[in-house]
This record gives sequence, C-alpha cells and structure tokens, in this order.
Amino acid sequence: MNDPGFGIYVHWPFCAAKCPYCDFNSHVRHQPVDQLRYAGAFARELASMRGRTGARTVTSVFLGGGTPSLMRPETVGAVLDAIAANWTVAESAEVTLEANPSSVEAERFVGYRAAGVNRVSLGVQALNDRDLRFLGRLHDVDAARQAIELARRTFPRLSFDLIYARPGQTVEAWSRELGEAIALAADHLSLYQLTIEEGTPFHALHAAKKFAVPDPDLAADLYEATQAITAAHGLPAYEISNHARPGAESRHNLTYWRYGEYVGVGPGAHGRFIENGTRIVTIAERMPETWLNLVEARGHGITGGEVLTRSEEADEFLLMGLRLVEGIDLSRFEALAGRPLSSSRISILQGENLVAPVGNSRLRATQSGMIVLDAVVADLAR
Repeated sequence: MNDPGFGIYVHWPFCAAKCPYCDFNSHVRHQPVDQLRYAGAFARELASMRGRTGARTVTSVFLGGGTPSLMRPETVGAVLDAIAANWTVAESAEVTLEANPSSVEAERFVGYRAAGVNRVSLGVQALNDRDLRFLGRLHDVDAARQAIELARRTFPRLSFDLIYARPGQTVEAWSRELGEAIALAADHLSLYQLTIEEGTPFHALHAAKKFAVPDPDLAADLYEATQAITAAHGLPAYEISNHARPGAESRHNLTYWRYGEYVGVGPGAHGRFIENGTRIVTIAERMPETWLNLVEARGHGITGGEVLTRSEEADEFLLMGLRLVEGIDLSRFEALAGRPLSSSRISILQGENLVAPVGNSRLRATQSGMIVLDAVVADLAR
C-alpha cells in the first residue's frame, strides 16, 4: 500500500448556528470574529508544530469546523501560505474546505479557489426542505443545488454530505433521495447515519421521545441499500460512510484511515505524528478565545495529549483501517503490536462472515462486519 501521507488539519470553530445533532467543537458568536488575529494565531501554531515534526512533505490540507466557509478568502490564503512557509507542500496536494450551501458563502468560492483550495466538501445533509428544517440547517434544497452547481464549476473536485436514517425515513424514500444525490454529485459522497450524540439538543429531544430514529433492523436495511445503490452508479464505498468514483477518494481522510501522520491546529484540533521516534497525540484547547490567548502568549494552544504505546498504536491502526474496504496490512499490525492478530479469532469471525482475507497479506471487514465494526475490532484486539 502507498505511503499514507502527511496531512494538516485546520479547525475553524465558528458557525452561524449550531445544528441540533452536532457534537463537534463549534461555537456561535454574535459579534464579528477578528479573522486577521485568528489567521496570525494559526500561523504561530503551525510554526510551533513545524518545530516538533521537522521537515515533511504535506500531501493534504483539510480546513474543517465549524464552518470554514465563514472565513474570508484572504484568511484561507493566509493559512495556506503559513503551511507552505513551514513545510514542503506536494504539487499534487489535496486542499479541502468544508462549506455550507448558503448563497453568501457560495459567492466566496472563486476566492477560495484562487487561494489554493482545490476540493470542496458541502454540508448538504438532506434533499428535502422538511428534513433540512428538522436538522437545523439554514439552507433549503434550492440553495443546496445552486451551491453544488457553483462548486462543480469552480473546483476540480467536489464532495457533499447527506445524513440518512432520519425519523420516519423508509428505504424507498432514501433510495429516491440517494439517486437524486448521485445525479448531482461529481465524484464523492459522504453518507452518514443519524446518530444521537450525548450533550446535543437531539439527545434531550430523543430521550423525551419527541422523535424516534429507525430501529437497528431498518438502519441495517438503509445501510445495505446505500451500498448497493452507490455501487450500481459507479460510486462504491471505500470506507464505511464514504463513496467515490475510483481515484476520487478523499486523500486527507485516507491519511487518517491508513494511520498516517497529521498535524492539527486550531481550537479543539487533534494531531497524531511521530516525534523523537514515537507517535504522539496533541489536543488543543477547545474554547476559541482561550486558545487564541494561549497561542499569542506561548506560540501554541496545545493543552493535552499523550505518547502512545505500541499496543495503543496497534489498536488505533485496527480501528481506523478496518473502516476501509481495502482493509489492513497484517504485517503492519504485527510490526506495531509486536504480535500477529490471532488466527483463531480471525477464523471465527470469518466463519460468521464478518471478516475476509484479501490475498495472503490483508484483512478486511465484510459488509455484515461493517455494520457491527466496533464489536469486530474489540474481538480482534483482545
């Protein structure tokens, strides 16, 4: 398998509104954000991280959030310039920006492209207005379609997200909506089942029985329909929730799933990279204003992290790699863990049609295994 790459993740923590299902580190501010000041802080934290990683070649950059499309194009340009000032950026590097399909943000697309963004990921989430309102989105379907069309004209590569397994959603209704999405999509779709995360408004509403999500059997049927329909239209799954035409996979996310290295900058960002021969985890302060003050005072906002043991590295490699249709390299697991995976456990899981060998050197989860992947990983990791 190819080198998993070296990525830079930049977290823009601000949103125009907080979606009721979201547990990401995102914040609404009713006063304008000082973008110049934040751009300077990103540059300082990037320089600090360069001191820890040493000289590397960046293969991907991901501007996530929050809502990065609330950044002005010149802010994005300043961040990308700071990355290039600290590391070598590969000519083929993928530079993704997450965007929401509101018209004000869509008008900035040309500016983002000029700044160096070559891939956009749109948070569409649904293709009917009723469900968009339920999900707390600020756009309607018309705005989503316009943003998709503008993105297709502006950027070489486009992805958009949809959330399914919504309340009352049938396999037939989702199949129709997915067909519509595929007709709009350029080369990549991220399709996530609605999950009820603790601490979100949806968690409280769900607990109060204000709405219900599909039961596990229906959720499994929705997942299987998703796999079949996307594959039939030339966008097969390459990861549990991600589908692409061959060659259009998200290179940045593949770096995560193939257990590559990445630097994380910005409020709440995580990083994982090799320092002094060991893989370390960095975790930044989550509150934007506190992070900003820390960076200005000492050059970075890192407030947590750890040095991973070989066993922890191997477990993470297993957890990330089995999300991929290509599976994991068994020899790499053995090199990380200092032991091979248990052949008896593999045999049992294979007998239950939850895992399958890929040649003599790799192991993947089957479609049935993907549905219960946490249990599969826990069994293999023992």
